[in-house]
Amino acid sequence: MVAQRLNGALRQIPVWAVYLAGVLPFVWLIWLATQGALGIDPVKRIEHQLGLWGLQLIIAGLIVTPLRRFTGVNLIRFRRAIGLLAFLYVTLHLATWLFLDLQLRWAEIWADILKRPYITIGMLGFVAMVPLAITSNGLSVRRMGAALWQKLHRLTYVAAVAGAVHYLWLVKAWPPEPILYLIVVLALLALRLPVGGNRPLSPRKPSRA
Repeated sequence: MVAQRLNGALRQIPVWAVYLAGVLPFVWLIWLATQGALGIDPVKRIEHQLGLWGLQLIIAGLIVTPLRRFTGVNLIRFRRAIGLLAFLYVTLHLATWLFLDLQLRWAEIWADILKRPYITIGMLGFVAMVPLAITSNGLSVRRMGAALWQKLHRLTYVAAVAGAVHYLWLVKAWPPEPILYLIVVLALLALRLPVGGNRPLSPRKPSRA
């Protein structure tokens, strides 16, 4: 009954409101930068915060299906927006590293990608997200067919694990926060595995990307 009421309230929220709310943290971050409130290394702060928000949004997208299964709360109509916002923040995270941190010094960039495992796996996660963002629309579903589209969008799992491992390796230590993110990602993926002959969580519906 509570889930039904909540779903009724959620249906009143337009999808564009999710996009608007999703970009507000970025606007806030830029405002802090203009005020000199990001510490002695604002570029690193921006880079880190954008990547963290991207990872959090990836996890939020993974939560949608088990949330519906175990509680009845249905956020499917917002999943496309969550996924595209995750891609936006991961792209901004990468762009900050390329343009502001390393200032397009390509020799150094390629050396870091090849020699630093946390950057390598971070790039793997980004590459996995590109086809997801490109095909997160109804036209792609119709052209590819639902079955192929669903298989392609399992790259979400690759991006989630890569993002969590990237964060863990980045800190070069074992603080609880990145470990917790990795545990959450693995737990959400484990919920999709068949156990005792039961079917795994149903894949995302193509019409809701």
